[in-house]
Amino acid sequence: MTEQEYRKPIPEPVPETQFYWDKVREHELWIQKCNDCNHVFFYPRLHCPECTSDSVEPMQASGKGILHTYMINQRPPPGWEAEAPYAIAIVQLEEGPRMMSNIVGIENTPENLVLDMPLEVVFDDVLPDVTIPKWKPA
Repeated sequence: MTEQEYRKPIPEPVPETQFYWDKVREHELWIQKCNDCNHVFFYPRLHCPECTSDSVEPMQASGKGILHTYMINQRPPPGWEAEAPYAIAIVQLEEGPRMMSNIVGIENTPENLVLDMPLEVVFDDVLPDVTIPKWKPA
């Protein structure tokens, strides 16, 4: 598939997020940790959101989490029609931070999407140079 054929938004890394997207392309999930206050956080940034220290470093995440909350989208925007209905989910990572993503591997219905259900990260290679982390039931 080419970028012109892929109609969904494509991440555009900036210097602060380039490392994250490079690791996702290698099928690894990385987050950040503050060396001063030990706060673990996601999304990638230059300063700790807890204490504003610039002494932050990447750390590999376990790839495990739980379903914190979700919304089922029945009316998809262009590019998502084939996947509707689909869940827009907030996943609580085992390390603490939360990230927004999609749930795959099961039918996205309220009966199947149970809050606090264990999840594991999977990587969707949507284009040769673009990979998106998603989550499936563990």
